[in-house]
Amino acid sequence: MIAIVVHGGAGRWDETERDGAVAGVRCAAAAGWQVLESGGGALDAVTAAVIALEDDPLFNAGTGSVLNAEGDAELDAGIMAGDTLAAGGVACVRRVRNPVLVARRVMEATDCVLLAGAEAVRFARDQGFADYDPVTGRRRARWRAARARQAGERLVPGTVGAVALDGNGRLAAATSTGGRELKRPGRVGDSPVPGAGNYATAQAAVSATGWGEFMLRMAAAKTIATRIESGESPQSAAAAVLEDMERIFGAPIGVICLDARGAVGIVHGTEGMPHAWRSGGDDDFKARFAT
Repeated sequence: MIAIVVHGGAGRWDETERDGAVAGVRCAAAAGWQVLESGGGALDAVTAAVIALEDDPLFNAGTGSVLNAEGDAELDAGIMAGDTLAAGGVACVRRVRNPVLVARRVMEATDCVLLAGAEAVRFARDQGFADYDPVTGRRRARWRAARARQAGERLVPGTVGAVALDGNGRLAAATSTGGRELKRPGRVGDSPVPGAGNYATAQAAVSATGWGEFMLRMAAAKTIATRIESGESPQSAAAAVLEDMERIFGAPIGVICLDARGAVGIVHGTEGMPHAWRSGGDDDFKARFAT
C-alpha cells in the first residue's frame, strides 16, 4: 500500500485561480506518487510534492508567498518522519526558493528541530542554498491593495502540505507557507512547529492549513494524530478536531491526513481547499477544489 495526499491551502480563492489550483495540487500529488511508485520513501515523496507547490507561484508558499506588513516574504516550513519522529523546520526565513528543503536539512544535518530568522538564512547559505527572491509581481500588487484596505476579507489561502505512506509502511508529513498577508514581521505560524500544523508518527501523518495561532494553541496536528493512533479513522479524527476548533475559536481550518493502512482524511470548513490524492489500487489521481 502506498498513498499520497496534498493540499494547496484552505480559505477563499479567487474564482479565476481555482482551476489552476486544482491542476497544481494534481501535479504535486503526481510528483510525490512517482517517488512512491518507484520504491522511494514517504519523506522523499512529501518533499517532492511540496517542492512542486512551492515552485508554483499560485500558492502561498515558496515562490509567490504573501508579504508581511513591511512588504517582505518570511517563509515557514516543517517536515517530519513518522517512523523515527525526526523533524526539522525553519521559521521567518527569507530569500530561499524551497524552505521545505532547508527544513529537511535542519532535520538531517543538525541536532536542532527549528531554526529561525537570520540564523536560518545563514544556515541555508552554509548548506549551499542560493539567494533567491520569492516575491512575485502578483503578490506585490495584492500587498499594495491589502495595505490600502487594511481590513476586510482577503483572497489569500494559506499553506501547502503533503502526507504520504510508502511501500515499507512509513509515514511522513511536510508543510510550507508564506503565512498571513500583512503579518507582523517575525510572526511564526503553525507550519514549522511539530504537532501544530505538521506531524507524523508510525500510525498517522497530518498537515493542516488555516489560522496558525489557533492551531498552535490546540496542537491541532498532534491531537488529530493521537485520535488516529487510538483507532479513529483519519476522516473522523480530523472532522472532530476541526469541529472543536470551530466551536472554541470560530475559525475554520483544513486538514489532510493518512493512517498506516492508507486510509485518507480530508476535511475543511472553508470555502475551498484544493487537494489531490491517490492510494492503493487507484487508477488515477482525484483532485478537487472543495470536498
